[in-house]
Amino acid sequence: MPRSLLPGLALLLALGLGARLFAGVLPLNHLLLAILLGLAVGNTLGVPDLVRAGVGTHKLWLKTGIVLTGASVALDRVVAAGPRLLLLIAGAVTVTILLVEALARLAFRIDDETGSLLAAGSGICGVSAVVAVAESIDADETAVAYAATTILLFDAVTLATYPAVAAAIGLPDRVFGIWAGLTMFSTGPVTAAGFAVSETAGEWAVLVKLTRNAAIGLVAVAYAGVYASTRAGANAVRKGTNATRDGRDRGLLARLWAPFPKFVVGFVAVVAIANLGLLDGREITSLANAADWLFLLAFVGLGMEIRLDELRATGYRPVLAVLVTLLAVSSVGLTIVRAAF
Repeated sequence: MPRSLLPGLALLLALGLGARLFAGVLPLNHLLLAILLGLAVGNTLGVPDLVRAGVGTHKLWLKTGIVLTGASVALDRVVAAGPRLLLLIAGAVTVTILLVEALARLAFRIDDETGSLLAAGSGICGVSAVVAVAESIDADETAVAYAATTILLFDAVTLATYPAVAAAIGLPDRVFGIWAGLTMFSTGPVTAAGFAVSETAGEWAVLVKLTRNAAIGLVAVAYAGVYASTRAGANAVRKGTNATRDGRDRGLLARLWAPFPKFVVGFVAVVAIANLGLLDGREITSLANAADWLFLLAFVGLGMEIRLDELRATGYRPVLAVLVTLLAVSSVGLTIVRAAF
């Protein structure tokens, strides 16, 4: 391991252990406390260069932790949910994207690129979708920054409000997990909110969220096609029309694969291994414990990356467009999930 990572990793571990310690005396989940501690440190002391590289590894720990949670997913519960779950996910993604696009263009007069980035971030997987779609449509950097900051604002808000709503109205763990996975934006906050409620809620939240994330390749390609066909430089679309069908197919597959979250493959593989009976109870428990520790490191880093001053600087029109959509989709989605599950 490079020595440059050690100071940052030590800081993540120290704050994570602090979160576990405080969780013993405060009525808060240790993962939520990890985010709050990271947020406090990041916005008071900042992230010095000495620890920046190590703190930046938090995304790796998050993805690895999600992969390991696959061992705890019982496929029989997923199969029991049937096509209703896939239909709900497809509906939530489609409605969210279309509603944000409509509000951005018609109600709040936000420029097309920013509106599309907000729609992708809200409908698929947060900032990751913003970046993926931005690359596919060659979006302006200002639009990317505006959309990403707006999505991060809602990540912070929903991370606090979703578990509070669950406690206030007494949502069953599975219902909460499915609802959070359907309607929250980024994978990290969804995972944190789910496991803050319970292990069952966390498993369902991750499963539903990763299914949503898998749509990013199709959405990025679709946006690329729409923007290419409407821009004056449409010659780029016709470029290579004499290429072979095989060449076009490879190009499409490459564009689908490039933004696809690769750790989803690992998650699916671990789910398969566990459900084939290749892991015993002790091994599954050990993987679950390892995932919990990895999430602890990841959520400290996530909190340290949230910048309150940047969130305050976000313009009101993108916030309103996303807020109206979130309220509509989350309220209708919660009603449907409670009735269906």
